[in-house]
Amino acid sequence: MSFNDVLLQFEQVAYRYPDGSIGLDGCSLGIRAGSRNALLGANGAGKTTLFQHANGLLQPQGGVVRYAGTPVDYSRAGLRRLRTDIGLVFQNPDRQLFSASVREDVSFGPLNLGLDTDTVRQRVDAALDAVGLAHAADKAVHNLSFGQKKRVCIAGVLAMEPKLLILDEPMAGLDNAMREELLSALNGLHAKGITLLLATHDIDFAYRWADDIHLMARGRCTASFASAAMPAREDDLKAAGLPSPQVIALHRALVARGLLAATPLPRSQRELVALLETGALS
Repeated sequence: MSFNDVLLQFEQVAYRYPDGSIGLDGCSLGIRAGSRNALLGANGAGKTTLFQHANGLLQPQGGVVRYAGTPVDYSRAGLRRLRTDIGLVFQNPDRQLFSASVREDVSFGPLNLGLDTDTVRQRVDAALDAVGLAHAADKAVHNLSFGQKKRVCIAGVLAMEPKLLILDEPMAGLDNAMREELLSALNGLHAKGITLLLATHDIDFAYRWADDIHLMARGRCTASFASAAMPAREDDLKAAGLPSPQVIALHRALVARGLLAATPLPRSQRELVALLETGALS
């Protein structure tokens, strides 16, 4: 990864909470511009703490956070610029929603930027359309489903027109239909050039969706690699207390029985089934 490719960089970042517990312990990782990133780790590994450092909610006690190659400026003006470019969506949408209606909530950020009414309206409409909630613009927030609330949170961040969108466990609490709706929205945002970074416990989803994988344990990023390299990084997964994607074991079993060739390597069960249907024998 060349320096010019890195949009967000953590360099030996350390942070300890007031009670003495370690949030980050010399954490280093880089997020490439235009990439889809999955951050994996057990509860307490430091994922949320890292996210709060990414947009300046927390300030490192050691090390450096860089955005677009420049150390983060923690002045009021510097943080305002940073949070315009880096949007953070919390795991619990009720932590982020506070206005009566959907439109009012999504309008909050752009209005605080001092934008004129027409520009704010255009941004809000575009953001709601991007997450499939244009029809719900005038609904009361408390009448929305959990999944819809999550998408309103994303729309509120999108209305700021960020370059990097960070989501903390976005799939948590969603049923399959809601997950598919949210995934479709995220893929649409990535197609428009927005860099994505999300935390997840779903290793199978991370393997099939992400471009880059980042593993965390005990406040450190223990490994970063291209998602396609996952079959060769199972020792890193094990060290971080994570299982391997199920499709890897399934593919190996089919190869061992002469039912599939060793390559290509499928990254989802759908791809595995497609290989079987095409008769890609060894």
